[in-house]
Amino acid sequence: MVAPPDNDVLWARALHFRHKDGSPGLSGVSLGVREGEILAVGGPRGSGKTTLLRCLSGLVPVRGGEVWFNSTPVHTMAPAARERLRRERFGWIDPEPVLVPELNVWENTALPLMLRGTARRRAKSTAMEWLKRLDIGDQARKHPADLVHAERQRVCIARALAPAPTVLFADEPTAPLHRIDRRHVLRTLTTAARSHGITVLLATADSDIAALADRTVSLLDGRQVRTVHLPPVSETVETKGRATCSLSV
Repeated sequence: MVAPPDNDVLWARALHFRHKDGSPGLSGVSLGVREGEILAVGGPRGSGKTTLLRCLSGLVPVRGGEVWFNSTPVHTMAPAARERLRRERFGWIDPEPVLVPELNVWENTALPLMLRGTARRRAKSTAMEWLKRLDIGDQARKHPADLVHAERQRVCIARALAPAPTVLFADEPTAPLHRIDRRHVLRTLTTAARSHGITVLLATADSDIAALADRTVSLLDGRQVRTVHLPPVSETVETKGRATCSLSV
């Protein structure tokens, strides 16, 4: 077992994964992500983007290959140790907003900080800062049920950024947003990540969003490919869930 290069905060070699039904999820994917880098994982729907992020973050154990976070072999960790790593060092944004309905907006955003032992007043101050950056600060005392879908997703993004994770895994984080809002929110996310030295892995099927990253790794059918050309996703295509691509391997 060989440790990753010193300048890679996250490193994976020859990852293989199969879903519970036996279908392949990843086939021999290798990559390195430098500290503070924003890496887009591109590819059409079903290409393995979410599976890759879940394996790299320790949400699911890989079936073959290695995953390293700094000098720690994530692939050999016990489930409890992986959970602690995710809680203390990683952040995650799902494509669909999931919030605690009993908590208001600022409490949802501050929750990861308070779970780490941060004082309530300080956690609230940090949460409010991120909510304002994402243009949702005026909704801080509302509950999730009082927000529209896109507003709830902004809260989820603020919640993921508030603890300043070492690595942020963002799985189609602007999927619920209207196209006019996506670039603004992604620019806020990427600017914040750069200013705080947060490494970001951004899964997306949209070439416009991928262009905001420092570099792109492309997947197709669970395999790494040199290039996947994805046109900007129109509202019509998104609605119907279709995507097209051209491939050079």
